[in-house]
Amino acid sequence: VQLVESGGGLVQPGGSLRLSCAASGFTFSTYDMRWYRQAPGKERELVAHISGVFGGGSTNYADSVKGRFTISRDNAKNTLYLQMNSLKPEDTAVYYCNAPRISLWGQGTQVSVSS
Repeated sequence: VQLVESGGGLVQPGGSLRLSCAASGFTFSTYDMRWYRQAPGKERELVAHISGVFGGGSTNYADSVKGRFTISRDNAKNTLYLQMNSLKPEDTAVYYCNAPRISLWGQGTQVSVSS
């Protein structure tokens, strides 16, 4: 049972990145999934949430990323995504995917936004 993130990196302000989270060992499609982030010296914060199939795949976002980030999932590929556009320096953080029902976390992927 694991989650493995990828897709982080260094990007200039205004740029875009897409994070991926590969899930294994559980019935991915039926689980709500989340993206969190943690910046240096700050608490981990919830970025986006997407429900499983029984919730219709509904989504919710933190106010700080609404309109810029999009959470999605491909249940056939057991993969969660986070499309991040119009990135700002304050988006710099380690991003984690999470399956809250089973308290499962990935190892995190670093996103750095800087000119």
